[in-house]
Amino acid sequence: MALRRTRIGVMFSSTGPYSVVARSMLNGALLAFKELAEDEASLALEPVIVNPGGDLARYGQLSRDLLSDGIRHVVGCYTSSSRKEVIPCFEKHDALLWYPSHYEGFESSNNVIYTGAAPNQHVLPLVEYLLDGGGSRAFCVGSNYIWAWENNRIFREAMTARGGTVLAERYFAVGDTELQPAVEAILDARPNVVFNTLIGTSAYAFFRMFRRACEAAGIDQPREIPVASCTLSEPELEEIGSGAVDGHLSCSVYFSSLDTPASNAFVRRYAAAFPDGPTSSADAEASYNAVRLLALALAAAGSDDVAAVKSAVTRQRLAAPQGAVWIDPQTLHSWLTPRIGRSTADARFDVIMESASPVCPDPYLVQSSPRYALGPRQPNLRVIR
Repeated sequence: MALRRTRIGVMFSSTGPYSVVARSMLNGALLAFKELAEDEASLALEPVIVNPGGDLARYGQLSRDLLSDGIRHVVGCYTSSSRKEVIPCFEKHDALLWYPSHYEGFESSNNVIYTGAAPNQHVLPLVEYLLDGGGSRAFCVGSNYIWAWENNRIFREAMTARGGTVLAERYFAVGDTELQPAVEAILDARPNVVFNTLIGTSAYAFFRMFRRACEAAGIDQPREIPVASCTLSEPELEEIGSGAVDGHLSCSVYFSSLDTPASNAFVRRYAAAFPDGPTSSADAEASYNAVRLLALALAAAGSDDVAAVKSAVTRQRLAAPQGAVWIDPQTLHSWLTPRIGRSTADARFDVIMESASPVCPDPYLVQSSPRYALGPRQPNLRVIR
């Protein structure tokens, strides 16, 4: 059954404090739309792009505008606060938000398709890696909103369940770059790892400030107090800049340095489409996957009806840049492949460990027994040579 041209909302903050990541997400979605338009056999999808500018109230208003105008599907949001802000609107209009960001879990909305990583696909593999390497004394620093609060809670409980310790936590407003108190507290506490949940300009400032402070104190920061994140991506490494960019750990489901035919092709197509950047990343890949999965589901459903599309998407399999990706019918979250990367001086990542296969999403962490214990049902990371 042929669909008429279908309008799809695209909502990312291409300006504001976390615009670098949001622009990479926008680019990933636009690349998917571009490829679909070039494929004569594909659906005719028209992106309708809006920019909330990082203003939380704007997310709600723009969502209402899109859905009141007859749009049924929107790919968008980076922060958890923006997702939480718009979900009631999607529930009221019985529309679908295709959410392409790693997040803190403990949510499963019937009006959201989650194509980013759940906590068992990023936080728990990172904890496992850190503890196995001796990083048992952690200091958490994050942006003052739900993403950092919840991920630090999960990180803390997972660490303590395995005998590790979180020495302290510090929080700052999104966009705040006056982070010296946290840097001083970290150096006083002398942890053997920092867990970073700062986002955007706050994170970039912290990496630079922390490296300078460690150098002044005679500390080899990457070796003695590595910074580990579940958000750090290639465009953000470029924002950190030379001198402070290398030696950081990131747990993600995709890195642009992943050396596979599918990944290399994605990186080439992305670079050709967006020569001015931001660089391709896990965030760009997640929004690319969201549009691709949406297109597959629309074609299979033969309609943009939300119930039909939601049913159809759980039967699709996407050959994504990271590998096979599909939507779990119970949670509407994605099966994804966790990986750990270490940043390099050229603002890329060496992939040092990865799961042998895609991991079932577990947004409520119910598959660990006891919860947070990193047993055999968690990702079995293997070393990459």
